[in-house]
Amino acid sequence: MARNGVKTLFNTKGGKTKMSELLVVRSKIKDVAKGMNVSGDFAEALSARVEELIKEAVRRSKENKRSTIQPRDL
Repeated sequence: MARNGVKTLFNTKGGKTKMSELLVVRSKIKDVAKGMNVSGDFAEALSARVEELIKEAVRRSKENKRSTIQPRDL
């Protein structure tokens, strides 16, 4: 279930466990996608792609012995 940008899972005892937080803002996605409907799970999928891009940028930065990720790492 998604609520307030946080994806949750139900654990075996019936409680909720936080999985991950969104890296994107749902309202901004809708602003950019003017005139289009945005499915409920689009933000989660986009957030996962953004996370992959960031991790790849971190890897490249480390390979180049830098501690700052930069646009060229994308």
